[in-house]
Amino acid sequence: MYKVKLYQYSIALGLCLAVTGCKAPAAETTTSPLSAAVPEGFGAVKSQDTTNTATLKWKDFFKDQNLNDLIDVALKNNQELNMTLQEIEIAKNDIRVRKGLLLPTAGIRAGAGIEKVGRYTSQGAGDATTEIKPGSETPDPLPDFTIAAYANWEVDIWKKLRNSKKAAVNRYLATVEGKNFVITNLIAEIADSYYELLALDTQLDIVKQTITLQSNALEIVKVQKQAARATELGVKKFEAEVLTSKSLEFDILQQIKENENKINFLLGRYPQEITRTHNDFLAMLPAAVNSGIPSQLLMNRPDVKQAELELVAAKLDVKVARAEFYPSLDISAAIGVQAFKPSYLLTMPESLLYSLAGDLVAPLINRNAIKAEFSSANARQLQALYNYDKTILNAYLEVSTQLSKIENLQKGYDLKSKQVEALNTSIDVSNDLFKSARVDYFEVLMTQRDALEAKLELIDTKKEQLNAAVHVYRDLGGGWK
Repeated sequence: MYKVKLYQYSIALGLCLAVTGCKAPAAETTTSPLSAAVPEGFGAVKSQDTTNTATLKWKDFFKDQNLNDLIDVALKNNQELNMTLQEIEIAKNDIRVRKGLLLPTAGIRAGAGIEKVGRYTSQGAGDATTEIKPGSETPDPLPDFTIAAYANWEVDIWKKLRNSKKAAVNRYLATVEGKNFVITNLIAEIADSYYELLALDTQLDIVKQTITLQSNALEIVKVQKQAARATELGVKKFEAEVLTSKSLEFDILQQIKENENKINFLLGRYPQEITRTHNDFLAMLPAAVNSGIPSQLLMNRPDVKQAELELVAAKLDVKVARAEFYPSLDISAAIGVQAFKPSYLLTMPESLLYSLAGDLVAPLINRNAIKAEFSSANARQLQALYNYDKTILNAYLEVSTQLSKIENLQKGYDLKSKQVEALNTSIDVSNDLFKSARVDYFEVLMTQRDALEAKLELIDTKKEQLNAAVHVYRDLGGGWK
């Protein structure tokens, strides 16, 4: 028995398409003056070299091997980075899903059933007077056994499925750039914390030296008191100053512990001592940076490239939403065998069945819902455009700020160095004058206190210099290569 199904296009559907016109609303413009061009320079601070430090690999940018070892561990263990890698895997699988929708779906179906119809119905009456074979009536109830292969395919007339796949590809690439952005920020954060740890070590050494200096001065005051050249007030003032410095020492030790734990967290490991360099911190020089030209930000910064890819994907989403207004063509087919008795399934061609159907469907009643989805896709496209503009503007301003900061920090560091040098000399002078009773204890205390504060500020300035170089490297788009 042959079984054929053919769906033909009706006149009503043709009239429906003529009325609706398959016309979709126009999309909003996605051009912006800000994203069309960037300034030629970074404001007041300009680089004479068009090369960009961001092209350097992070292992070449950082010269401290201990720091490089920490970064290596973080790139393997950091939980946030590992979560981002899973987002990439999810986006990759989404591409496979979209690609699969372009292809026909096929499967095998096997079924068995039984049917009992009323005698006084058209089917029942027909079955009762029909012989399957001469002398063999149609069974009642009627069993049914089927084995068939089937396939369905949506013909991508308006590129709806292809654009959907392209959008998924762009979002996958955007997640890759997102991973690169996470790596860039992770490396910069580790470098910041590492330099802060070195600064705290140096501050701890300075405080210990100051405690020794103050303790010596305290002993001198005690001797002078015994000789009636100083009072108990002076002794207590010096004791209080020594205790203040010792308290500061423990504050710095706590900060060191917290900073070590912060680095261990970034490295994805439990608390342990951080191996670090113990050279002269103040002698360390920030890495040289060349900002290049602003247009290079579009090629180097992962967040800019990510925003650009998200914008491309959003534009494709609008095309997909617009295609929903147009008729879709679905083709389905099946072939197999069907009989009321399993032994008859292999009887050809009587048990053979096949079907072929084509459906052309256009929206009519639910056009408002499709319009709403199209409007939402268009709004998301504009959101992506504004985010792209914001990302470019933020990247430009970040680089401009850090370049200015490097220049100003260098000037401030030079002045603070001279201040510390002058105060170191004043400590020796005040101690000599104090021993000869030419100045009182208050001037000695103030000189030592000013020197300690100036030294600590000088160390902070050096740390900010090192971090500013790291931030420029990060803001230019370096670190992920």
